[in-house]
Amino acid sequence: MSALGQAIPEGFKQTDVGTIPEDWKDEQLFELVKVIDGDRGHNYPSANDFSSDGYCVFLSASNVTKKGFSFKDISFINKTKDEALRKGKLKRNDIVLTTRGTVGQYAFYDETIGYEHLRINSGMVLVRVISKEIKPDYLYSVLKSHIVQKQLSTMSFGSAQPQLTVRDINNFIVCYPSGSKEQTAIANALSDIDALLTELEKLVAKKQAIKTATMRQLLTGKTRLPQFATHTVGEKKEQAKGTKPSELGEIPEDWDVSNIGSVLSITTGSRNTQDKLSDGQYPFFVRSQTIERINTYSFDGEAVLTAGDGVGTGKIFHYINGKFDYHQRVYLMHNFGDRIDGYYFYIYFSNFFYDRIMSMTAKSSVDSVRREMIADMLITLPPKEEQVAIATILSDMDNEIQTLEQRLTKTRQIKQGMMQQLLTGRTRLPFKKLETEQDGGS
Repeated sequence: MSALGQAIPEGFKQTDVGTIPEDWKDEQLFELVKVIDGDRGHNYPSANDFSSDGYCVFLSASNVTKKGFSFKDISFINKTKDEALRKGKLKRNDIVLTTRGTVGQYAFYDETIGYEHLRINSGMVLVRVISKEIKPDYLYSVLKSHIVQKQLSTMSFGSAQPQLTVRDINNFIVCYPSGSKEQTAIANALSDIDALLTELEKLVAKKQAIKTATMRQLLTGKTRLPQFATHTVGEKKEQAKGTKPSELGEIPEDWDVSNIGSVLSITTGSRNTQDKLSDGQYPFFVRSQTIERINTYSFDGEAVLTAGDGVGTGKIFHYINGKFDYHQRVYLMHNFGDRIDGYYFYIYFSNFFYDRIMSMTAKSSVDSVRREMIADMLITLPPKEEQVAIATILSDMDNEIQTLEQRLTKTRQIKQGMMQQLLTGRTRLPFKKLETEQDGGS
């Protein structure tokens, strides 16, 4: 029986990190690696030593993330400064670990990293495998897993800024298969799903960029949908429609510009946040992107809502068509008539309102929204049919992105499940038998 009184499955053993297969090992990290500090002596680079290009990358906290290395914003030191430093230079297959501030971020310096010369700063250490018992890519997976993260979460750092010591790191307990082939198989499987996640993230970002560019073009009339781009009757039939000047710049000749207050109604709610009920029958819109529940409704119909104050000012928007209630500091826009389509307004307003309110203040944020900030905002008004067509295209793009994001979320969940199963031996990849038959074991 385990310490918790649970039966240990046949073929497994109890360890400090849980049950693992009998042919696996569990050891403290110092038995497998050397933990190396960066050089913190008098030669440590000063601000004048850094440049935007050069000989050696000098890593900062922003370069080591939950997803590994990020080289979006990097600083370099020259060869002379690099050679003056003693410790902290990366070798291939080193693992970088952040030890100050945001502790527990890892990056793996394998052959896919294009930089030949890298050094860590004073808020990091290098974890360098010195034992033949464990492979660096497998160890990288274990360090990022729940096995080590759980150990990290129980540590008391004892200061306002968390700091992880070399002693703490050396005391990490890791478990691993005895055979190197199984380690490689596990590391490869997790690396493959990481690659899939990266591609999905890139695809989502690409689709979002395309949608943003398309939206800007369509909502300003710089690009017209084909069915609205030419005249359909009269002497100009089949000729391209022209443009005209307006308060919002050059717009199509058959578009209008109007202030929001003249094309719809604006009001606020009467409820408070404490009126919410976890099992309420109707949606309850508060000053948050989270939609609460309530058992009353004060509106039934098509509406757009935005927060009137709080941290979400100018950033939180909702579209709904149905029964709901809303907070006293939430603005409700409704009564969309012949001149404006409700969903077109939602798209336009949610993408341009923040820029408007930020242009009205010298501060870095806006504390609250006044009714006239909404009512006096100008909006482009294509013919109603064109508004609906624009809204439909952008809605379809949103749905495609949402589907991809759901797939991304599911893939992340699959990865977490794989890590929990593979890195504890609960699920074994088909390599133990192969080793036994061909190599006689390890």
